[in-house]
Amino acid sequence: MLELSIHLLILRVVLSCMGLVGNAVLILSIIHTGVSPLKTFKLFLLGLATANLEEILIINIDDVLQTSYVVSDAWSCRSLKFLTVFGEISSILFTVLISIYRYQKMRDSNKRVHLPIYLDNIRAAWMVSGLCVGISVVLSTPIFVMNLQGQAGNLTRNHTGCPLDFFLCSNHHCPTVNRVYKYVFLLLCNLLPLIVVTLTSGLIVAVLLSRTTTVMPIASVSGSTQTVRKRNSRRLHRSTVAILAAMALFQVDWTLYLVFQMAFNPTDVPFWAELEFFISTSYTSISPYVYGTGNSLFSVKNFRRMFL
Repeated sequence: MLELSIHLLILRVVLSCMGLVGNAVLILSIIHTGVSPLKTFKLFLLGLATANLEEILIINIDDVLQTSYVVSDAWSCRSLKFLTVFGEISSILFTVLISIYRYQKMRDSNKRVHLPIYLDNIRAAWMVSGLCVGISVVLSTPIFVMNLQGQAGNLTRNHTGCPLDFFLCSNHHCPTVNRVYKYVFLLLCNLLPLIVVTLTSGLIVAVLLSRTTTVMPIASVSGSTQTVRKRNSRRLHRSTVAILAAMALFQVDWTLYLVFQMAFNPTDVPFWAELEFFISTSYTSISPYVYGTGNSLFSVKNFRRMFL
C-alpha cells in the first residue's frame, strides 16, 4: 500500500509539472505572438490556459498545506476549495467557448468566405469571456455556505478538518445544501458542457467530412491566391484536428468524473483524492500541448523567437 501511494505521488508530481509548464508556455506563446490585436481564438485559448494554470496551482498548494497541517480553519479551507472550483469551472466554460467558436467559423465558411462571425468581434469575445468568469464565480460561491461538519472520519485526507471532496456527501450523512449543490454542479458544470462539446465536435467532424467530398472550382483563381488558400486551409485543418483531439480528451475525462461522482462515494473508494485528481487534471495538464502543437504555438521557430 505504501509503495502504491509513493507511485501515485510521483505520477501526481509529473502530471502537475507537465500542466504547469505546458499552460505557462502556452500563455507566453500567445502573449509573445500577439503583436497584432489579440484575436478571438487566442483570447479564448489564453483564458483556458490561465484557468488551467490557476486550478493546478491551487490544487497542489491545497494539497501541500493540508499535508503539512497548515489549513486548520474553515475559512482557509473554503477559500482553497472556492479557488479550485473556480479554476475548474472556468476551464470547462472556455473549452465550451472554443468548441462553439470553431464550429461557427467552419459552418458555411465556403459561402461566407472571409466574412466574420459575431464572436470575431474582439469586444464581443471579451464580453463572453467575462461572462464565463462571472458564471464561474457565481457557481463557486456556494462553497462558502457548505456544511463542513458533515464529513465522516475517513472522508478527509488528514486531520485538518478540510474535506477531501467539497460535495461532502457520505452514505451516512449528507446535508441538504450539499446534496443540492452537488447535483446542480454536476448538471450545469459537467453534464451540460459535456453535451455541448460532444454535439459541436460531431458537427465539426461532419463539416470536415463534407469538405473532403466537395470539389472546389479553381479555374478562376490565380496561382498565388490558390497557394495562399491552400496554406490557410491546411493551417485551419491542423488547428481543427487539434481542437477535436482536445475535445475528445475533455469528453473522456469528464465522463469518467460524472460516472465516479454518481456511482461511488469517497468513503467507498480507496485513494479517492488521487483518482479525482487524475481525472479532473488530465485535461488541464495535457490539453495545452495539444492546442499549442496544433496551432503552431509550440513550434521550434516560435520558441526561438520567444527565448532567444
